[in-house]
Amino acid sequence: MPLTPRPPAPPGPRPAWYRRLPPGLRRIAAASDRVPSVPLRAGPALRGAVAALPDVLRIGRERDVQALAQRIADGICAALGVPAVRVRVAARRPPLRGGELQGLYTPANGSRRDVVTVWMLTAKRGQVVAYRTFLRTLLHELCHHLDYTLLRLRDSLHTQGFYQRESSLFHALGAADVDAEH
Repeated sequence: MPLTPRPPAPPGPRPAWYRRLPPGLRRIAAASDRVPSVPLRAGPALRGAVAALPDVLRIGRERDVQALAQRIADGICAALGVPAVRVRVAARRPPLRGGELQGLYTPANGSRRDVVTVWMLTAKRGQVVAYRTFLRTLLHELCHHLDYTLLRLRDSLHTQGFYQRESSLFHALGAADVDAEH
């Protein structure tokens, strides 16, 4: 179900990183920017899984969080008609210089399923991450998967379009309503 891209935006100033890309990656970035949303129609089961996430995170059992995150990912992939990913929820985030790794997308390259890894505890304090942070990270990593499987891009770059698609998923899931309730 490839998406129909919108017409190219009028030329404007591009960020410095964009101008430094080789021509091939510049074309991929432009194609990414032309698709600002994902046509997800989240049904009641998927919205219910998202609504259950704050309570499951609060309890803090890794396997329960993983099972629910897998249900959310499966629901999104099924609704969009793309291959499913395997979600792996790990406990404590690995520390990095200058920050923390929150999630990771690992393509399977033809063997098994692609993997999305999301950490549920902060690196420094070992606290369960906030609902919005966890869900946004899961959706961010799923957007990488969708760039390859739905948009059929040759690479997945952090473009403006990428972040717009992530936000469109968040809102399509009714996640802002859940956030307001907690």
